[in-house]
Amino acid sequence: MNVREKTCLIIRKGPDFLVGTILYSTDLRWSISPWDAWGTRSREQAEKVARVTGGTLWLFNPVLGQLRRAVWIRS
Repeated sequence: MNVREKTCLIIRKGPDFLVGTILYSTDLRWSISPWDAWGTRSREQAEKVARVTGGTLWLFNPVLGQLRRAVWIRS
């Protein structure tokens, strides 16, 4: 198992992390724990959700418990 492959993008807004939508509703569910957060390895998908929710992108590795802001350098 490659631990680096477990890293995913999650959405953070203030102190909370996006978990998903509430069933049969358009309301969003948030959690204070990054382990509960919805995650994806698709940058495009994560950026789209972050724009809609007004959140920011964070990199999270649940195996190591590492969390850091996602930053891309444009060249």
